[in-house]
Amino acid sequence: PPLKRLLLTTILLNALFLALLLPHYPQMPWLAAEALLISGLFALLPESTGKRVGAATVGALFGLLAFFALSDVLVRHSIGRPFNLYLELGLAGSVFNLLQSNLGVTLSLMLIVMALTVFVGLGICVSRLLRQVDANRSRAAARAVASLGIVAIGVTFLPQPFVGLTAARAATQQVELAADTYQSTASFQQHLMDNPGASQSRPLQALAQTDVILGFIESYGISSVTDPRYGRLIQPRLKQMEQVLANAGLHMVTGRLQSPVQGGQSWLAHTTLLSGQWIDTQLDYDTFLASDYPTLIDDMGATGHDSVAVMPAITREWPEGLAFGYNRIYHSTSMGYRGPALNWVTMPDQYTWSWFQRQIRERADHTPVFAEVALISSHAPWVPILPVLDDWDSIGDGEIFNRWKDAGEAPASLWRDPERVRDHYARSLDYALNVATEYAKRHVDNKTLLVLTGDHQAAPLITGDNASRDVVVHVISADPTMLAPFVGSGDQEGLRGFRWGAHPHLGQRGPSMASFRPFLHQAFSPSLIPVKISAADTIEK
Repeated sequence: PPLKRLLLTTILLNALFLALLLPHYPQMPWLAAEALLISGLFALLPESTGKRVGAATVGALFGLLAFFALSDVLVRHSIGRPFNLYLELGLAGSVFNLLQSNLGVTLSLMLIVMALTVFVGLGICVSRLLRQVDANRSRAAARAVASLGIVAIGVTFLPQPFVGLTAARAATQQVELAADTYQSTASFQQHLMDNPGASQSRPLQALAQTDVILGFIESYGISSVTDPRYGRLIQPRLKQMEQVLANAGLHMVTGRLQSPVQGGQSWLAHTTLLSGQWIDTQLDYDTFLASDYPTLIDDMGATGHDSVAVMPAITREWPEGLAFGYNRIYHSTSMGYRGPALNWVTMPDQYTWSWFQRQIRERADHTPVFAEVALISSHAPWVPILPVLDDWDSIGDGEIFNRWKDAGEAPASLWRDPERVRDHYARSLDYALNVATEYAKRHVDNKTLLVLTGDHQAAPLITGDNASRDVVVHVISADPTMLAPFVGSGDQEGLRGFRWGAHPHLGQRGPSMASFRPFLHQAFSPSLIPVKISAADTIEK
């Protein structure tokens, strides 16, 4: 009967439109005002071409908004922020590359086709519901539903939780995010243009004869220490790390820095730390690369260092690297690796460290090196977990790792169980820290400043919602004089919260990653006169 069909259509549309607000659960209304209005209006329309076109249009718009809703859920759980179409359009290629490297091309394409089928199907479903609703025998009921929709829209402007504008809210969110992002990017661009030091680098003469190594450890966030699920493994690792380095005659300070991102887009964190500018969107990143603003790479070049980038995760051309101004860039196809790829991870960290030492540092010909080394063994999907080889001389071209080819289970299997995913995350990070410790023990001396820093926290699936975005930072050298500025010495302030040892402060938030380069200017510029301290002083502190 027409009246029964009208009621059923209204109920189904209400449920579908409410689903658009799933990313905001449990702050969801019970009634979707648009569903009531649309259901009533289409019931009043006679069968015609106009009704069919209108139904198809509403269905297409609903399918698009459903895509926004699901994308919002996925983005919030993976990188800890809302879905922003204005930003995400430029990241589609990176998302597909991540999918195919973990799942393979065939399965990735199947998932994309399935997703498109679902959204198109939802649009067709809404369209058919609207085309079939007919209240010629119950026009009073149709007018009542439409009127109720109009009233409901008016009620949404009152402070009550029961009725909401669902489709309008989802669409408006994207418009507001686009406007805010555009304004933020324009302000950032103007800041770069107005900065009088935009074309100047600053030599760090106190590091003129020192190899400076900046190692980014993937997903090494503060939650790995503060969260009991991971701290039970990582805190003992840090204690062992401190003891191993002390036995090797090395010193270290540890602190926290706030990353601009979480869960992904690590290049934004790298650029923030290198540039001294807060860069938290892809648009800001593109704007920065198009500017003449210098980075730590330029500072070290002015100091006399040979600057190199070691990027094992990069599998294709990387024009951005040229914009940064590295003397040389090494990536997965130019590092001589003959071992197996380990799902997303092109090569294990131990090979990266071994290759870097043999091919870069030992061939430096007395020229100090500044190196950015991207360490990727702790990158999702966190399978398989490799042991650390005792015999570093056996690593060679990496063929020794062939014994772990196809080891462990497939990522698609592991990720069915979030608790096991979290366990693998902790174990992969434990491996990364263990390898970095062994490298430092062997190759860090009093002419080396090794900075090991996380790039960002892992995804909210790992950390939980609203976790701190701080990452852990270790600075290591055999010369305690080079570490003293980080904790403060004499009348000079250090980086907030940094202290001697391997454990960061757990209750004190770290400064921004953007503060790191200005701090190095302050601490190691020609005007700095380092305060000599003894090894005994470091232990006491």
